[in-house]
Amino acid sequence: MKRILLFVLTNVLVVAVLGVVASLLGVNRFLTANGLNLTALLGFALVMGFGGAIISLLISKPMAKWSSGLRMIDNPQNADEAWIVDTVRKFADKAGIGMPEVGIFEGEPNAFATGAFKNSSLVAVSTGLLQGMTHEEIEAVIGHEVAHIANGDMVTMTLIQGVMNTFVVFLSRVIGYAVDSFLRRGDDRSSGPGIGYMITTIVLDIVLGFAAAIVVAWFSRQREFRADAGAAQLMGRKQPMMNALARLGGLPAGELPKAVEAMGITGKMGQLFATHPPIEERIAALQNAKA
Repeated sequence: MKRILLFVLTNVLVVAVLGVVASLLGVNRFLTANGLNLTALLGFALVMGFGGAIISLLISKPMAKWSSGLRMIDNPQNADEAWIVDTVRKFADKAGIGMPEVGIFEGEPNAFATGAFKNSSLVAVSTGLLQGMTHEEIEAVIGHEVAHIANGDMVTMTLIQGVMNTFVVFLSRVIGYAVDSFLRRGDDRSSGPGIGYMITTIVLDIVLGFAAAIVVAWFSRQREFRADAGAAQLMGRKQPMMNALARLGGLPAGELPKAVEAMGITGKMGQLFATHPPIEERIAALQNAKA
């Protein structure tokens, strides 16, 4: 609940700061003179940035169940299912969170956690994960997902996405009005927005949206490192998490590629939008972490 309140407060403060800065710089007077109501724009940016993000967060668990075809383990039907539930419960108790719902879905080795609240979350693992990993490695993956919940990562990412959305909506429309005003200087036929505003806004929504996605992806990568470390802490040692990552990445367990040993990070444009760091970097981070 504290993170939800923080989410709301942060978005309100972002809008307030945008309003104050616009007033100090005289942007509000310019926009008003050119047919744009700054108060209405700030409200629109808040609704678009905050509203969409919070709705996505609140429906994340039912959407995950529906989209991934989860089979919920309400009453374990065999020893493997009982072991999965017991493992989730063990880590949840150790992390100090409520027992998450547990589910299994068909697919390649993978797992995820979701939910708006720490004490009402969901942990799901795939059949490929259960079939292709040892119990110790599966425990590490489950620990990683429980660490996501304990860290409040779902709310944090929603908060960041909401703030980015708010800036994108606000800035694209302010700049759109400025461009439109410049293109239509001397035109007394209408003070309302014209084609320049519409085109500029559409282009900037896309361009700034990509920039925002890079920021959100960077934060997402950092949370993966923290969840890896959290799994190691929950298990009491880091080798199982390293082995699980190595198996997921098709690498020999406990061994790093030579490129990582020498340099660590390679610069590829696609990595800017990646929500997860390269497996090699995650293993390296665990290897270099203090025991």
